[in-house]
Amino acid sequence: MKLKYFSLIMLGLLTKSLNAQVAVDSNYVFSGYTDRVAFFNKMPVKKGAVIFLGDSLTEAGRWEDIAPELPILNRGISGDISFGVVARLEEIIRHQPKKVFLMIGVNDLKRNVPAAMIIANYNKIIKRIQQESPKTQIYLSSLLPINDAKLIEAFKQVKNTDLSKINTELKQLSTTYKNVTFVDLYPVIADEKGQLKADMTPDGIHLEVAAYIPYINYLKAKKYL
Repeated sequence: MKLKYFSLIMLGLLTKSLNAQVAVDSNYVFSGYTDRVAFFNKMPVKKGAVIFLGDSLTEAGRWEDIAPELPILNRGISGDISFGVVARLEEIIRHQPKKVFLMIGVNDLKRNVPAAMIIANYNKIIKRIQQESPKTQIYLSSLLPINDAKLIEAFKQVKNTDLSKINTELKQLSTTYKNVTFVDLYPVIADEKGQLKADMTPDGIHLEVAAYIPYINYLKAKKYL
């Protein structure tokens, strides 16, 4: 009997340990997020907008300055994750945008969110936009590679192999839905080793402000913008 109870205790501890290992930090609510969403909601509707949607890599882009001829809305939130984008889609959809450029996921990887969950959230995002704004063209921008030599400590767990795997999944996802296009940004931002170009990044993960100029020019050259 004692052996039986000991086995049950060990099984419980093992189960608890396994559950802890698969626990996912999906909390997207923080002051920067709520403040930005509140700000977005106070802005007037811009029908037919071109929306850039994502995290700090999107928020830092001076899209409107580089392409002033386009009705661009910057909907980037520094620190955002795919769960946060899913939660704030109502504000995006109210514009009935002509195009949405989506790039999200690197902060998920930073939190060890499994790739399968990130892709599941992409599916949710695509499905809801297509259901409630069916004329919107969705562009899935590839997650940018990192530059290992310059990478700051906070993102050391993010690996180019994981980013590449997600990009492969995004490319496949774009073939599953109509009006969804995969945007491969590597030709403009990656070096010959597949690293983020050193002269384009201050910290191995984010882009220099000037790097958004060839970024936009590339989107125009590919007829995405």
